[in-house]
Amino acid sequence: MGVTPAYSLPTNESISAPADTTRVIDIEEVVVIATPKENNRLRQQPLSATSFSQGDMRNNSVTSVKSLSGLVPNLFIPDYGSKLTTSVYVRGIGSRINTPAVGLYVDNIPFIDKSAFDFNYSDIERIDVLRGPQGTLYGRNTMGGLIRVFTKSPFTYQGTDISLGAATYNNYKASVNHYHRISDKFAFSAGAFYEHEGGFFENTARNNEKIDKGDEVGGRMRAIWLPKENLKLDFTVNYEYSNQGGYPYQLTSLSETDIYYQDLKGDLGKVAYNNECGYMRHLLNGGLNIEHQAENFILSSVTGFQYLKDEMNLDQDFTRKNVYTMSQRQNSKTISEEIVLKSKPGRRWQWTTGVSGFYQWLNTEGPVTFHEDGIQNLIEDNINSIFPSGNPKAPEMKVDIASNQIHVPGIFDTPTLNSAVYHQSTINDLLVEGLSLTVGIRLDYEKIKMNYNSSTNMPFNFLFKMSPMPMPIEVKDLKALSAFEGELSTDYLQVLPKFSLQYSWNKMNNVYATISKGYRSGGYNIQMFSEIIQGSLRNSMIDAVANTKEFSKLAGMLENFKKDGINIKDATLYKPEYSWNYEIGSHMTMFDGRLQADVAAFYMDTHDQQISRFAASGLGRITVNAGKSRSIGGELALKGQITDNFILNGNYGYTHATFTDYAVSDEVSYNGNYVPFVPEHTFTVGGQYIFRMKSGAWLDNIILNANYKGAGRIYWTEQNNAYQNLYGTLNGRISLNKGNGQIGIWINNALNTEYQAFYFESMNRGFAQMGRPMQIGVDLRCRF
Repeated sequence: MGVTPAYSLPTNESISAPADTTRVIDIEEVVVIATPKENNRLRQQPLSATSFSQGDMRNNSVTSVKSLSGLVPNLFIPDYGSKLTTSVYVRGIGSRINTPAVGLYVDNIPFIDKSAFDFNYSDIERIDVLRGPQGTLYGRNTMGGLIRVFTKSPFTYQGTDISLGAATYNNYKASVNHYHRISDKFAFSAGAFYEHEGGFFENTARNNEKIDKGDEVGGRMRAIWLPKENLKLDFTVNYEYSNQGGYPYQLTSLSETDIYYQDLKGDLGKVAYNNECGYMRHLLNGGLNIEHQAENFILSSVTGFQYLKDEMNLDQDFTRKNVYTMSQRQNSKTISEEIVLKSKPGRRWQWTTGVSGFYQWLNTEGPVTFHEDGIQNLIEDNINSIFPSGNPKAPEMKVDIASNQIHVPGIFDTPTLNSAVYHQSTINDLLVEGLSLTVGIRLDYEKIKMNYNSSTNMPFNFLFKMSPMPMPIEVKDLKALSAFEGELSTDYLQVLPKFSLQYSWNKMNNVYATISKGYRSGGYNIQMFSEIIQGSLRNSMIDAVANTKEFSKLAGMLENFKKDGINIKDATLYKPEYSWNYEIGSHMTMFDGRLQADVAAFYMDTHDQQISRFAASGLGRITVNAGKSRSIGGELALKGQITDNFILNGNYGYTHATFTDYAVSDEVSYNGNYVPFVPEHTFTVGGQYIFRMKSGAWLDNIILNANYKGAGRIYWTEQNNAYQNLYGTLNGRISLNKGNGQIGIWINNALNTEYQAFYFESMNRGFAQMGRPMQIGVDLRCRF
C-alpha cells in the first residue's frame, strides 16, 4: 500500500501537524474504518492497495475520483468529457463506455453505474484503491480493482467544518459540514456544498464562450444509532445536482480524401463546433449499514439505493458543419442488498460468507438528429454509392432526400438483475507460524434485457436516367420507413475463484502470491441503432421505389441493391470480459518505522476484452470484444521519514499491455499492438516539509507539499497511430496552520505542461482534449 505525502491526522485533533513524527504514520492506524468483509488492515492482506487520508487528499488536490490519476501506481483516469464519463484503467484494462472495469463503493454501498462515479468529495475521510481483481468478495466489474470511499463518522469527528475556496479561471467553492454526537448511542452529521467552474477552454465557433463551465450543489446526511452494545445502524443519504458544459474536443487532423471538410483546416488545433453541448445530472444515493456483533461472528446487512437522472447533449461531429447531434437521457434506479457473515478478528481461521444482489431499472432515450450536412454526406452519399456509376451503358440512379433534418428517436429499457453467493477462508499459521492460505470462490449470476423502439420516416425523391431515354424519370414525395421494436435478453453465470499464500514475519512485514479471476459484465450497444437504421433505410427506399407504378417493372433489378437483413442481437450484444491475474508482492516497514515499502509484480491474461470505438459510419460509440490481451508489469511505492519534519514519497507503475489475439479481418490484425488508454509508465515523486513555530507564535506551523506526477506513453487507438508521450505535471501547496484554522495556497500544473488528456478518431478525423493548464488557488478551512 503506497501512501501519498502528508500526515494522517487523528480526526479529533487540530488541523496542525502532529508533534510525534518519529515514524511514518500508517493511515489505518489513525483512521479506523469498519468494512463488512475484511478483518485485517490493507497492508496485512495479500493485495496491492493505496490509501488516502483527508489530509492526503487536500495536499494532493484530490477533489474527485479523476484526481486520483497519477497518484496510484498503474491507475489512469483521463479527465475529459463530463461527469458522465469516468473511464478508469488499471493494469491494462479499463472502460470508456458502458460497464466499468473498476468498482466503486461509498460507505460500503456499491455504485453500479459509472455515470455516478464522479461526485463531490467535500465530506470524505478516506479512500482506498485496491488493484487487481476483487471479484471473489466484490463481484462483477471489479476485474481491474476497487475504489472504496468513506465519509466522516459523527461518532469520531466532532464540530462544524467550514471551507471556502477560489482559483483562477473563475472557480469558486464553499462547503459546511456539522458533526454532532448527541449521546453515546446516537450521532449525526449534515452538510452542504456549492461549486462553480468558470471553464478552461473556449469554443471559437460560438463566440469564444467557455465550453466546460459548470455548477454543482448538494448535501449529505448521516446518522448512526447504537441501540445495543452489539448492534449498530448507520444510515446515509446524499444528493447532488450538476449542470456543466464539457467536451472541449479540438480538431487535430483531416484526411486528404475528406472532401467535404477541407474548408475546416483553419480549425485545426481549435475547439470549434456550432451546436451547444452539455451534461446535467440529478444523483441521489441512500444506504443503511446494520452490524450485529455476536460472540463468534459479525453479521452485516448493507442496503443501498441509487437514483440517477441525467441528460447529455452532443454536437456529435464536433465541427462547424451541421452534420448530426445526439442526446442521451437516462433514468436509473438501483436497489442493492448484501448480507455478510464473517469471523471475529484475531482468529486462526478467518472466514467471510455472503449473499448479494441488485436490480437496476434503466431507461435511456437516445434521439439522433441528422442535419443538412449529415443528410448529404452521410445518408445520401452512402445510399447513392450502391448504384453503378461511370458506365455509360448502366442506368443512372440517384436518391435525393427531401428534408434538411431527420430525427431518429430511440427509447431503450435495459434492466439488469444480479445475484451472487460467495465464501472466503483464511487459515493462519499453516504448518509454520506466520504462513497463511486464503481460498475463496464466488458464483455470480446476471441477467440483462433490452426493450428497444427506434424508427424514422424519411421523405425522398428518386431519379432514373438511362440512354437512349430522352428524359429522366423522377418520382417525388416517396417515404422510407425504418423501424425496429422488440426485446432481447441474455444471462451469464460466472465462477470467480481466488487463491493466496502469504508469509508474515511480523504484523508490518509480509510477502504474498495471489491468483484471482475477475470479470466485467456484457451488455447492449444502444448507440448502434443509428447505424442499424441508416443501413435499413437503403432497403426501405428500394422497396418504396419498386412499389411505384413507374418502376414496378424494375423491381427485380432494384432488389439486387438491397442489403442482407440485420440481426439485432448480433449487431448490439457484446460479451463479458474476464481475466486471470497472477501477482506476487510484499509490504515492508523498516528502519524502526521510518520507511514503508510496497512492491508487486503481476501478469494478467484477459479474454474477450471490451474495447470502445466509434461505429464504422461514425454514428456513435460502441463496445466490441477484442479477443485476448496480456498485461505484464510491476509496482513500487515508498514513503520515508527523512527527519522529524521531512517526508519523501514516491510510487512507480509499469504496464506492458498488448493484444495477443485481435484480428479485425483477414487483412487487418492488431496482434502485438499496445492496448489503448493504458500508460506504459505512471509515477509520482513528492515530499512534505513542516516548519514548526515557537510556542505562542502567530502560526503553529507551515507545511509545504510538492509532487511531480506523470504518465505515458499512452496509445489512443488500437492501430497505435496516435499517442501521448510521457509527460508530467508539477503541483504544490503551502498550508498555514493555527489551531483549528488553515489557509492553503496551491498550484496545479505549475510548469503549464501541454498534453493530450484524451484523443479519438471519427469519420477519418482526429479530435483531442488537452489537459488543464496551470491553475492557482487559495482555500480557507476552519472548525468550530
